[in-house]
Amino acid sequence: MISQGRGSASRAAAFAVTLIYLLAQAEHARAATYMVGGSSGWTFNMVDWPKGKSFRAGDTLIFKYNPTIHNVVVLDKGGYNSCRTPRGAKVYNSGNDRIRLAKGPNFFICNFPGHCESAMKIAVNAA
Repeated sequence: MISQGRGSASRAAAFAVTLIYLLAQAEHARAATYMVGGSSGWTFNMVDWPKGKSFRAGDTLIFKYNPTIHNVVVLDKGGYNSCRTPRGAKVYNSGNDRIRLAKGPNFFICNFPGHCESAMKIAVNAA
């Protein structure tokens, strides 16, 4: 039996840690960032904005808007369909919100009066 010498186990462990780190960085590098609404930002008539885009879990949506007249609410499908903010929904109001997508359906509205009803809402499915 050939001995690999002292320290070979620690070199293997260091290699494994490095490999895991590099794989995590590669996954992070693949995440995309999307400006919701493009140059117009988060505004009315947004329902069709996600069409034709491929979203993945970990991608980031950036919502830019005037916080005195808009906000962003993360909610469930029922709240999205009814334009009603359920108790406990996360409300953003900075005017420059960065929201990371979860795997599966993600729903966003503006809950200022009449805004969601004026199609200021998007549904995004992240693979």
